[in-house]
Amino acid sequence: MPARLTLGIDPGTATTGYGLVAEECGRFRLVECGVITTPSSDAQPARLKSLYDSLTGIISRTRPVDVAIEQLFVGRNTRAVGAVYQARGVALLAAAMQGLPVGEYTPLQVKRSITRYGRATKDQMQEMVRMLLNLETVPQPDDAADAVAIAICHINATYQAHALASLALASNPADAAHLEATS
Repeated sequence: MPARLTLGIDPGTATTGYGLVAEECGRFRLVECGVITTPSSDAQPARLKSLYDSLTGIISRTRPVDVAIEQLFVGRNTRAVGAVYQARGVALLAAAMQGLPVGEYTPLQVKRSITRYGRATKDQMQEMVRMLLNLETVPQPDDAADAVAIAICHINATYQAHALASLALASNPADAAHLEATS
């Protein structure tokens, strides 16, 4: 079975992190990660177009099977949150235009998936990502490392969902037979 490629995205207008993670036989491998930056001197529509073009270029070049993106936590700076929501919308649009399914995860879900502890520090998260990927150093910069963690979270969540569905089908043979007959 070929490696499954998942693109993780940590959205932002000034800096959007991305990470492409391959999973094969339960093992993770970092394919690439980085950031997309847009100049603050550009108008917001130009920055969003640049982000869209960069994301669609990454998707076209790497051909992931799905995309994972961070859900936003609304803090006190509503102006900054609005710009990040716009960047998030652009990322969702880039995935949708390529026909890719999207998983969305809160920071708490990502932390629990990676460290099994929802209040893990950034350092703890980055160290676990390093260990899961068997890397010598933590992916850099931070936005890219966060995107890699989001991709790993999505892969974990997808496998958990498949495992639960398999258990449900195994517990009811009539459902399993019906599913097999309609496939």
